[in-house]
Amino acid sequence: MVTDTLGAVNDAGTIAGSLDDPEAFAALFDRYSTMLYRYVSFRLGPEVAEDLVGETFLIAFRRRGSYDLSYRDARPWLFGIATKLITRYRRTEVSRYRALERQDPVRSVDGPEEAITHDLTAEGSRPALLHALSLLSRGDRDVLLLVAWSDMTYEEAARALDIPVGTVKSRLNRARRKVREALGGVNPLKEDIDG
Repeated sequence: MVTDTLGAVNDAGTIAGSLDDPEAFAALFDRYSTMLYRYVSFRLGPEVAEDLVGETFLIAFRRRGSYDLSYRDARPWLFGIATKLITRYRRTEVSRYRALERQDPVRSVDGPEEAITHDLTAEGSRPALLHALSLLSRGDRDVLLLVAWSDMTYEEAARALDIPVGTVKSRLNRARRKVREALGGVNPLKEDIDG
């Protein structure tokens, strides 16, 4: 694992090192595969998540030579690749949300975002939330899920999707407003989301 002088993980260093030692790239997989799996699994289901995560890392490995080493954190880059792959499965994603609307609540995937997932899948708001997600445009849904479920900053989401930060903010505001309306005015994230 490559770290900087303060001991923080430096993904750019890992990627640069993998150009001479391809096996070093495995550190990124170890660091981010579980996070990506949860994100893809929520959006498309566990049936395709493993394959999509694998494809994400394969694409990243092939493109590592063009990675902008000024970005120390590779998470937005990896989530951007995964989000673009999810786009291919858009119909699957929307169908999944609609099918989940009709099912009884299920246990969330264990992980750091478990508390958020639990709040968002509460029995009362779950069908409305899933319905609202299925109605969002792809761009709005991508931004909302990257920020809300992958805990990305506006800047990281912008980098992941290769769009301006202002576009992230406007899409996020629109998506949150639509989700909130679908939930009868209840804020799904239990915080001031317009600020």
